[in-house]
Amino acid sequence: MKRFILVLTLLFLAACKSTQTTVQTESPPAPEDLKYLALGDSYTIGESVCESCKFPIQLISRLAEEEDQKIELQVIAKTGWTTSDLIKAINEENPTPDQDFVTLLIGVNNQYQGKDFSLYEEDFPALLAKAIQLAKGNKEHVFVISIPDYAYTPFGQRKGNTDKISSEIDQYNAFAKKTAQIMGVSFINITNITREGLKNTSLVASDGLHPSKEAYSSFVSQILLEIKKKDIAK
Repeated sequence: MKRFILVLTLLFLAACKSTQTTVQTESPPAPEDLKYLALGDSYTIGESVCESCKFPIQLISRLAEEEDQKIELQVIAKTGWTTSDLIKAINEENPTPDQDFVTLLIGVNNQYQGKDFSLYEEDFPALLAKAIQLAKGNKEHVFVISIPDYAYTPFGQRKGNTDKISSEIDQYNAFAKKTAQIMGVSFINITNITREGLKNTSLVASDGLHPSKEAYSSFVSQILLEIKKKDIAK
C-alpha cells in the first residue's frame, strides 16, 4: 500500500511539472535609426563653425541624448546656394523618399544676390513640396526654418543698408511662413535670435557673418520643441 501511494505521489508531481510554462522575457528591440535630411545653404552646413557646432549635428546629438535615438544624417547644402541651386542639387543627388524628417532653410542668397523675389515665390513652394515627398509624404515631419538676419552682424553693418536687408529678409520669411501654413508644415522662427547679434556678439561666428555655435544651439532648442510635438522618434 505504501508503495502504491508513493507511485501516485510521483505521478502527481510529474503531472504538475508538465503543466508549468516557462515565461521568457525578451529585451525590447532596439529602435531603428531615424533618417534626417537637412536642406539649405551656408546656414545649414555651418560656415565658419566646427563640424559638431552646425545645427544639424547639434540636433541629432540632442535627439540621441534626450530621446535615445540614433540619427542617420544627410545634408544637401552649400555656401552661396539660392533656391534654384538647391533644386538642382536635390535632383542630382536624388535622396531617397524615406526620410523620417526634413529641415529646409533657404533664401538668403536669393536676397543677397539681388534675385527677383518672384523666383523665390516660384521655387520655395516647389522645394517644400519636394521636402514633403522625401519625408514619406508626411507634411508633419517637415520643418521650415526662417532665414537669419545678417544685418545684425559686423558684415551686415559694413554693407550700410541694414534697414533694407532686414525688410527684405522679413519679406522672404513672411512668404515662407505663409507657404508653410498653407501646406501644413511647421515654420520655426529663429530670425529673432540672430537679431540679437549686435548686442550679444557670441551669437556671431568668427567670420563676422554666420551664426556661431551658441546661436545654432538656440536654433536647435526651437527645432526640438516642434519635433517633440510630432512624435517622430520611433
